[in-house]
Amino acid sequence: MQNKNDYITMLGTGNAHATRCYNTCFTLHGEKSVLLVDAGGGNGILTQLEEAGIRREDISDLFVTHAHTDHLLGCIWVIRMALEDGKSLRVWSHAKVLNLLTSICQQILPKNQAESMEELVTMHLLEDGDKFEAGGFPLQCFDIHSTKERQFGFEAQLSDGRRLCCLGDEPFSPQCRQYAEGTDWLMSEAFCLYEDRDRFQPYEKHHSTVLDAARLAEELRVKNLILYHTEDRTLDTRRERYTLEAKTAFSGHVFVPDDLERIFL
Repeated sequence: MQNKNDYITMLGTGNAHATRCYNTCFTLHGEKSVLLVDAGGGNGILTQLEEAGIRREDISDLFVTHAHTDHLLGCIWVIRMALEDGKSLRVWSHAKVLNLLTSICQQILPKNQAESMEELVTMHLLEDGDKFEAGGFPLQCFDIHSTKERQFGFEAQLSDGRRLCCLGDEPFSPQCRQYAEGTDWLMSEAFCLYEDRDRFQPYEKHHSTVLDAARLAEELRVKNLILYHTEDRTLDTRRERYTLEAKTAFSGHVFVPDDLERIFL
């Protein structure tokens, strides 16, 4: 059953090195406002928003998972556009991300914009397990226990009471089970097909394969699985082949979206 009010727009589905699609980021839409989750690695975020028909002024909140370039740098452009538009924006993340965004913006944005940041952009410091509301959704963030860079995932309650869990872009940690188990929608990275692991080397990069994500979703008794943060060399066959591999281990619904695709929740 689809929720007619809530949906995701996948602005980007690729990993850090993707050039044939945009880096992974998405919007979560409710009835009245929009939550942007990450923003990719550059001003391509502005093109993606425009192509998706998402007005910048409708984005009330920005949740940033971690400080890697392919997630953080596009946020500079989102903040800059909010300042140019004279619109308030709430940014949610942990201390390192907020400090970096504040410092970079103060140093590289035009003086009048940098001076208006304190008035228009509210930086909300999050800790592991914090509950808050963003984009009109009740959320709870959690530390994914990354071995590379501190990173937050989140659990969101949709308008009909169902749950969505975003695991970030690294392999699942059992310490996060309480947020993901039994969820209605699970968003998981899938760097490549298991059968292509020798070609793309996901494990050496601390990432998962489609088969790994599918097995996890089945173990967690998830209803719907969304796969993202993938390689970009097999885009022509990605949806078909990823879905087939996921279906060998997962009994629920599998979604392998392209950039700009909308998923009704």
